[in-house]
Amino acid sequence: MLTCRTCRSNRLYKFLDLGFTPPADQFRRKDQMREPEIHYPLEVCLCEDCGLVQLAHTVSPEILYRNDYPYESSITKTGKAHWDAFAGHVVSKFKLGKDSLVVDIGSNVGVLLEAFRNNGAAVQGVDPAANIVLLAQKRGIETICDFFNAESVEQIIAKRGRASVITGTNVFAHIDDLHALMANVKRLLVEKKGVFIFEAPYFVNLVNKLEYDTIYHEHLSYLSVKPLVSFFAAHGMEIFDVQLVDIHGGSFRVYIADKGAYPVEPIVGELLAKEEAMGLYTRPVLVKFAADVAKNRAELTWLLHSLKREGKSIVGVSAPAKGMTLLNYCRIGDDLLDAVSEKSTLKIGRYTPGMHIPVVSDEYLLEHQPDYALLLAWNFADEIIKNLDGYRKKGGKFIVPIPMPKIIS
Repeated sequence: MLTCRTCRSNRLYKFLDLGFTPPADQFRRKDQMREPEIHYPLEVCLCEDCGLVQLAHTVSPEILYRNDYPYESSITKTGKAHWDAFAGHVVSKFKLGKDSLVVDIGSNVGVLLEAFRNNGAAVQGVDPAANIVLLAQKRGIETICDFFNAESVEQIIAKRGRASVITGTNVFAHIDDLHALMANVKRLLVEKKGVFIFEAPYFVNLVNKLEYDTIYHEHLSYLSVKPLVSFFAAHGMEIFDVQLVDIHGGSFRVYIADKGAYPVEPIVGELLAKEEAMGLYTRPVLVKFAADVAKNRAELTWLLHSLKREGKSIVGVSAPAKGMTLLNYCRIGDDLLDAVSEKSTLKIGRYTPGMHIPVVSDEYLLEHQPDYALLLAWNFADEIIKNLDGYRKKGGKFIVPIPMPKIIS
């Protein structure tokens, strides 16, 4: 029987079904195109006891992260500025120095830890993807190639001591056994004043801005304050601060420590009240959200098919995981998009999961000058449009799909 990841209740209400899709980061090489491709259900449920929104089906992390993982932490100017500001704020807020160890869970190529190191803290990464760990080590970021588990925690304690701060940016929502995670976090943190900080898309924004493409198999939970308060309380901890940040369509940064270690900021109660006032945990609000998702699919596919009937050429721009949810749910294939352009060399020359659209370099857009560019990384729309000003000046138009399809010329 399916049970809630945090409170273990079996009162789960399914309100959204995005169909069967392959893992969003499994881009295929040309020699893999004839191999079977496994699709998994992408269904979203509400726990009617604690309020946690979560996927009904869990894909093994060994399948998602171990082999040839193609995701790199954002290296856009917007992304780098975000990580730099994050590290600077934490170092200042908690007075971290060279003897303060910061451990990042799912540290990827080490962009955040590099920012902490530049601010004077000691750093340690943990990430299960071997190809990504090699890139981090080339940056000089000491990284253990493993999941964040009891073994990797003991390895860090033995070699580096306990952590003043543990971070998890866009990783807390990826973990199935959150209770085991918190046991390992508490084991690694220094006593009394150690702080755990995670950052993730805020479910309030996902609903209000119709950001359904941020739903994919890596994202097991869709986080808000109410269910987290009771979850951390069960581990003797509390949320003492929350910051709302603009990255990834609207995220929140949550600060957790042992109960009573730090004063609880007013924003925690304010966000709880906001969530209740909007009816975030009620069936009518979530049913409407699901209906709006279906409407977005109808409007977007109508627009793309209409443009193709007019003889227009369309290319996707960037290939984030969220874009793969959009392509697969809306059934946007190579009959509509000639290609998807991308900066990451880990994806160029491959094919998108499910819809099998070729991934090409960003130069393709300027060389072929398609009539329209569908922005799959709409959360970085301003920066991408600015970077592709040459394409725009030659008459190219951009399609922003979320929260409603619109054309920017």
